[in-house]
Amino acid sequence: MVDIVDVANDQADYHLQVALQRHTRPVNKPSAQFCEDCDEPIPESRQMLVAGCETCINCQELRERRR
Repeated sequence: MVDIVDVANDQADYHLQVALQRHTRPVNKPSAQFCEDCDEPIPESRQMLVAGCETCINCQELRERRR
């Protein structure tokens, strides 16, 4: 018989592991020069500070609000 608490703990552990992997995964690609969403140039300072960035600050904020 399956214990519902064990299933819930397994699911919570799985989601925690996925979240941790996302945060520790090294960025292997260079930052984009132009925003993928609005095609505006991404400032060089953002490209250097946020390795692998794909969007400008405004578009990134919009993406995060939608989540």
